[in-house]
This record gives sequence, C-alpha cells and structure tokens, in this order.
Amino acid sequence: MYAIVEIAGQQFKVEKDQKVFVHRLQAEEGKEVSFDNVLLLSDGDKVTVGAPAIGGAQVSAKVLKHLKGDKVIVFKKKRRKGYRVKNGHRQSLTEILIENIVASGAKPAAKAEKAAPAKVEKKAEPKAAAPKAESKPAKKAEASQDLSSLTVAELREMAKAKEITGYSSMKKAELIAALS
Repeated sequence: MYAIVEIAGQQFKVEKDQKVFVHRLQAEEGKEVSFDNVLLLSDGDKVTVGAPAIGGAQVSAKVLKHLKGDKVIVFKKKRRKGYRVKNGHRQSLTEILIENIVASGAKPAAKAEKAAPAKVEKKAEPKAAAPKAESKPAKKAEASQDLSSLTVAELREMAKAKEITGYSSMKKAELIAALS
C-alpha cells in the first residue's frame, strides 16, 4: 500500500516504514505528525484518487531528526565584466518515518482558522417622514447612488432579472445606466 501525500508544500509517494526527507517541520524530534492532504491511495489493484484530496485519509509519521542537506554552490559570472559571485546554500530538512496510512475514518487535524467576518447585507431602511413632492431627477440620482454602491456581479444579477440583453459584457457604469 502506498499514498501520494502533500507534506510542506511538496508531494511525496510514501509507504509504511519508509524514511523521507522533507522541508523543515515545526515538530520536535520524536513527536508524531499527521498529514491530511492525501491525494492518492493505492492498495494493490484498488486505486483511489482524490479531488483534490481524499476525505478521511491520513498519513501519520514520526519525526526522527532535523538536519541540513548537502551544500549547493551557486556561482554567477558575467563574462568579460569581472563579475563573479559565489554563494552556498544548505537546505534545512526533517527526516520522518512513515508509521501508517489510514484510508478512511481518520479525524481531520485541528487547524487554527481565521474566522472571516460574515458578509453583512445592507437593507434599505424606510424613511419615516419623506416628503411626497420629490422631483423625478432627485429620485433618479438617489437610485444611481444605491446602484453605484453595489458590485458588478450584483448589478449583472439585477440586469439578468430585468431581462436586459448584453449585460455580461457591460461595464459598471453601463449597467447602472441600463438599470436606471
């Protein structure tokens, strides 16, 4: 049985009892880590592909040690200009041991999600003592003010409801003019 799992932004094909070097994880040595983003599972002839991930599937691993990878030399040169720069880089890695692969029934790992503020819909409040002798241009200006505060998508929905043709290629100003 093997799985393709996303770990620290990279995809790895992993099997049980396999050691894998991944980008540095924030877990301490000897701790258990689990990865929920399983993209593919294969158990003999049975292959399960996620869209994009398989719900309930999980790969658990143990952090063995933190280390640095081999040195990579970065050499830059521009010929006939006297420009030469030599740099080295060693990637921080974590060695993990894959302990087991669970196909279903795994609990999703608790993630700290930022609660997005709920979108508040603005409703027009009725005016208590509005004068009845309002001129028509003032009403039109007020209606265009209300329409200008809406998004293009909302304006297109209104144009669709009023059965205005060609609303999909109109710009915001054209939509406001057509709806007024």
